[in-house]
Amino acid sequence: MGFFSEFKEFAMKGNVVDLAVGVIIGAAFGKIVSSFIEDVITPLLLKPALDAAHLSTIEELTAFGGVKYGLFVSAVINFIIVAFVLFLIIKAINHAKKKGAAPPPPAGPTQEELLTQIRDLLKNK
Repeated sequence: MGFFSEFKEFAMKGNVVDLAVGVIIGAAFGKIVSSFIEDVITPLLLKPALDAAHLSTIEELTAFGGVKYGLFVSAVINFIIVAFVLFLIIKAINHAKKKGAAPPPPAGPTQEELLTQIRDLLKNK
């Protein structure tokens, strides 16, 4: 098998393609969450606190002459929102799986019952 055909086989495996799609969607979702924090959460919920500190965004929060803990707070809020949304998505998927799951097949005869049937068939011959 040639080098390129082996690479093509590796790259086209389902897991690699699924991972690539997940990374791309995750990056896009991260941008959505960042925009949600900067454009919705900060103005609505944090605006009074930021006005009191004479700041316009949460990222401008600093302490001790330059430690930008506002960036950290923003990252923590982003993480909490992403984790919560993923929790809701996984919970919905698990609920859908439980709803759509087929009932277990009926239990068949035990090994002893099968041996008894075979014995009885052999006796009747």
